[in-house]
Amino acid sequence: MLHSAPSVALREDEVERIAQRLGREPSAVELAAFDAQWSEHCSYKSSRHHLKRLPVSGSSVVLGPGEDAGILHLGIHDGERYAVVIAHESHNHPSQVVPFEGAATGVGGIVRDVLCMGAQVIAVADPLRFGRADAAESHARYVAQAAVDGIGAYGNAIGVPNLAGDVYFDAGFDENCLINVVALGLVKESNVIHSHVPKDADGWEIVLVGKATDASGFGGASFSSLTLDAEDAEANKGAVQVPDPFLKSVLMRASYRTFALLHERKLEAAFKDLGAGGIMGCSAEMTAGGGHGAAIDLDRVNVALEGMAPEVIAVGETQERLMWALPPAIVPDVLRIYNEEFTLPEVAYNARASVIGRVTADKRYVLRYDGAVVMDVESDFLTGSIRDELPYTEVIRHAAPANELAAVSVEYLLPRVLAHRDVCSREPLYRRYDAVVRGCTVLPRGAADAGVLAPIPGSPLGVALAVAGNPRYGRIDPRYAAEHAVIEAVRRVVAVGAQPIGLTDCLNFGNPRKPDQYGEFVRAVDGLACAADALTLPFVSGNVSLYNESADGSAVPASPIVACVGAIEDVGQVITPGLKHAGSTLLWIGSRELAVGGSVLAELLGVDEPLPALSYGAERTAIGILRDAAARGILRSCRAVSDGGMLTALVRMAFDAFTAGRPIGAEIDFGNPFCESGGFVCEVSDAAGVDLTGALQIGVTTEAPELVVNGTHFSLAQLYEIWSKPLSEIYP
Repeated sequence: MLHSAPSVALREDEVERIAQRLGREPSAVELAAFDAQWSEHCSYKSSRHHLKRLPVSGSSVVLGPGEDAGILHLGIHDGERYAVVIAHESHNHPSQVVPFEGAATGVGGIVRDVLCMGAQVIAVADPLRFGRADAAESHARYVAQAAVDGIGAYGNAIGVPNLAGDVYFDAGFDENCLINVVALGLVKESNVIHSHVPKDADGWEIVLVGKATDASGFGGASFSSLTLDAEDAEANKGAVQVPDPFLKSVLMRASYRTFALLHERKLEAAFKDLGAGGIMGCSAEMTAGGGHGAAIDLDRVNVALEGMAPEVIAVGETQERLMWALPPAIVPDVLRIYNEEFTLPEVAYNARASVIGRVTADKRYVLRYDGAVVMDVESDFLTGSIRDELPYTEVIRHAAPANELAAVSVEYLLPRVLAHRDVCSREPLYRRYDAVVRGCTVLPRGAADAGVLAPIPGSPLGVALAVAGNPRYGRIDPRYAAEHAVIEAVRRVVAVGAQPIGLTDCLNFGNPRKPDQYGEFVRAVDGLACAADALTLPFVSGNVSLYNESADGSAVPASPIVACVGAIEDVGQVITPGLKHAGSTLLWIGSRELAVGGSVLAELLGVDEPLPALSYGAERTAIGILRDAAARGILRSCRAVSDGGMLTALVRMAFDAFTAGRPIGAEIDFGNPFCESGGFVCEVSDAAGVDLTGALQIGVTTEAPELVVNGTHFSLAQLYEIWSKPLSEIYP
């Protein structure tokens, strides 16, 4: 049962618990504060205890989950230890209601999470899930178009390259799109800034920086923790924030200058993004994390409109705002940097940096407005871990009986596989994004399985980033989908020659108060933990997005989406996917099981088949063979096997050469080349030294610009045209 107060989604038992702890009825401000802080979006009350099963430590981990972003060791340059900062979030509900603004502010929020660790933001990525966008006037097409435009407009304006991502179109997302966003940052390990104050921060000043607070985004955290109802769409628009990427660009550069000042004076500080819960959520978490309380004066907050209610000022989620907790001695210099050196008041109406409160020794969170106390609660009670023990159904998918597949007609199926919405070219979508804006992009989005940057001037160190998560598998078996997402993200990073060093996740599921939907989430977490443990990789950050369900009760397909970060010692040695020479040997390294369950082929043929088996031993063997071939200098090109199977991976390699002016073809012979059981397709100069116990020779490259598959000839030019067209209708 929801509490009757407007915009408050607290259950009746939660309101009663608050009143009992306070010894009185909560004020309107306190209700709004607990509504945000105890929402699923902020508290993870029904998911946190399950997430504890994920591995979070390892030799590469500088900072695991718990702050605004995770941090992984990259390498050493000129005696300095450098690290990659990574955060992963969702902005699903806002993007379904107001797609341009919702997706844009999703990018804005994830960028702030990385920035607030003291890092320079170096890249973003966007795993996207849209509904059927075939019909020209459908809302699903509008969402798919406007969300992409919002992501491009924001990322391009702040000057950060879009390095990686993927997109699926599926009926399961007609009423609930998924807009997941990832951001990367670069920081010296000695310069990391934390999201909470240290133990000796009593008396530090709390500084609010950025846009004038307005009513946009009020109730955003609780809105993201409820089922979407089309009838409430207009009312829900008020819970969506308004982006200002040009102000963000100034804020980023002013913050970089502040970082330099802090490092110069060797001072500690705390820095945090104002996301869910606004001023209240940020200041409460920042201070409670260090064992302190806070005293905030809402009258000191720069606002866009006079007379706003205190709960709106306190909890509203206006974009483009940050918060510092600083030793008093440096505060005047920080205010000068933002307000005078970078002239925030001249960039946007009433934007500024201003002192709004202080850190206190007692563990109470106190808000004042118009001279009166409007909130006074225990900090630990407000921000402490609350837990919902919800029942769930064990979701275990049993394999369907294996049908004897009729012999596949490559001539009939290959054009249809290449034109499939999960396989066709994504270039019409990501060409809206700037992939090289910072000038350090080695492999831009779409050029390979993972994007690659060389982020440190003068250093050969590189960073690779890839994402994965297949809703076709999620619909069949959530655990399998989660395991496969980890494996596929890792494969994509390995395919460009990188060493995987860490993972993030965004877990997109339905209503946790429905046992079957909650069971899908629990199974997926089991799958993530199993895969990460087996591959000895840590999860350092992530996000849970629940209630991705429509008013009619239909939920999105189980969608665990994983990002993998890879480290490269020398970006000059990256592996590119385009075929290089005629006369090379083509190998399929990895599992070659012929099961086609969940594949594009199974969908096209309308068959219900078992999912391919997952073997971590086979994965480790395949990665070892690939690295050995690269180390011996015989590996010429590579792609991971994914949607559309081995043949699609090979065709993509031929396309990469074709568009680069190297019309190299291939001839292969394999029974069912559309299986998606995984591994890598590789071009090697000499297969004599390759351990063929984990590899299979499938063919050779040729001088003719054609593909010959089991004796059937295809023109590369014609196949490329088929592959290139489908999304150009949605993204002209």
